[in-house]
Amino acid sequence: MRIKSIFVGIALLGALGACGDTIGQQAVIGGGAGAIAGAAVGGDPVTGAVIGGAGNVAFCQMYPHQCR
Repeated sequence: MRIKSIFVGIALLGALGACGDTIGQQAVIGGGAGAIAGAAVGGDPVTGAVIGGAGNVAFCQMYPHQCR
């Protein structure tokens, strides 16, 4: 389970690096990554999607120069 969590964390960080051009794209990319991460670790994918979407939008808006 620990290796799975580490892999999911790395994948989630990679998805967060791919911001998107608009706030909507940022929310969808982060939400998708969060849903996958939530499901992969046995959590709630909906909660993961909400947290991932909000986190990606916040990160991309604060650090646009780090987004690809």
